[in-house]
Amino acid sequence: MNVSFTKKQEQYISNQIESGDFQNASEVVRDALRLHEFYRHRIIQDLKTEIEKGWSGNTSPRSVKDIITSRKKTNGK
Repeated sequence: MNVSFTKKQEQYISNQIESGDFQNASEVVRDALRLHEFYRHRIIQDLKTEIEKGWSGNTSPRSVKDIITSRKKTNGK
């Protein structure tokens, strides 16, 4: 498998190796993928939790139009 990195990413990988935390680029990339997998799983679980709260919560008396109008006023638009 071939993977291309930006100069900034290459520098980051080199810095991680130079720091002594990793012995080679493969270790850095594997660690990054583990963290990405954990982070992605966590975000998806958090979203599912929030969606469930929405489905099982009380229904708002406001319409979608009311919510959008209120949001625009809050954001100064």
